[in-house]
Amino acid sequence: MNMYGVLAPQSELDDHGPGGRWSRVTGWARSHRTFLGVVMLPVLLTMGYLFLIASDQYQSEAHFLVRTTDAGVTGGIGVSQVLSAATGLSAAQSEAMSVSDYLTSHDVVATLRKRDQLVERFRRSGVDITSRLSSDNPTPERLLGYYRKQVSVQYNTETGITTLKVRSFTPQDSYHLVRRLLELGESRVNFLNQRGYSDSIATSRRQLADAEQALTAVQLQLKRFRNAQSDIDPKASGQAQIELVTSLNGQLSTARAQLSAMGGLIDRSSPQYRAVAARVAALESQVAAQAGRLTGGGGAIANDIGGYEDLQLRQAFLSKRYEAAATSLERAREQALRQQLYVVRVVDANLPVKALFPERWRILATVVIALLLIYSIGWLIAAGVREHAA
Repeated sequence: MNMYGVLAPQSELDDHGPGGRWSRVTGWARSHRTFLGVVMLPVLLTMGYLFLIASDQYQSEAHFLVRTTDAGVTGGIGVSQVLSAATGLSAAQSEAMSVSDYLTSHDVVATLRKRDQLVERFRRSGVDITSRLSSDNPTPERLLGYYRKQVSVQYNTETGITTLKVRSFTPQDSYHLVRRLLELGESRVNFLNQRGYSDSIATSRRQLADAEQALTAVQLQLKRFRNAQSDIDPKASGQAQIELVTSLNGQLSTARAQLSAMGGLIDRSSPQYRAVAARVAALESQVAAQAGRLTGGGGAIANDIGGYEDLQLRQAFLSKRYEAAATSLERAREQALRQQLYVVRVVDANLPVKALFPERWRILATVVIALLLIYSIGWLIAAGVREHAA
């Protein structure tokens, strides 16, 4: 019976009953089965996974800079020399980029796996199977791939700041891994400093060692030469010999003049004349002998002076070479010290409180929009086909 007291038809009663409502629902579902299958079912499955299954992930973040002691130095050291020449980057920029690359490398993953239980941290109990690491003994390649999904290292070329982000399933794990990666980055910078310092001064050290060896050799030759000649300074000895020959020549000239004067006054057979003549002969013999020591024969002083002066010249040249090499080494050492790198922690690691991942509402909205677009495009194509067929 209806509101006016008139008995309602049976069909109307069926439509308002439970069976009628279910019939309308099933009818609507049949007529919209494509929409339900393409849009609603995937959305419901996505919501079920995101809000009922997906595990919370906590992100810890840190920022750091790689700088040189001397901010005005733009030349690289070690590997950065090549990078700076090829890209125009400064030493700090080149090394910061190398540190960023190192933090996502096999070396770091192997270190974390061995010392920091990396696999165990990514396989915490209670974590859903689609989010956690799939194997408790993964291959290095698989572990590296999963690590790179959970760890982000981005270098900003404008500010020079490197941003380090780590996601894991507990706040403590994310915080620990970020702190550990910062320590590994600092260790890497220290290694680059040591290698760069060694590379920078290695050439100067070799040059200094060569100069020292050559100088020592020539000094040993000088010592042997003096011992062989039994003369500590052949040059001085030669000068003394020259003075002796000069003095004897002066005496010889005086004696000859005296003998010539006597020859016009007294008889040549007189004892006085003979004495002066004998003195002249003796002086001539002495002059010839002393002059022979200067220039004649293999043991002449002139030969000794020539060899000695040659050794002295080489010694002086090698001494200057040694001084130049020592100065170059000191300059290279100072420059290398000015180019030493260090890490500045702009923002230290934080202990996360709220889980930021997965971004459930953003993912759900993206899925809904994508499915609606797919459904709309498909509906338009189907409508066009039907219209063309009609």
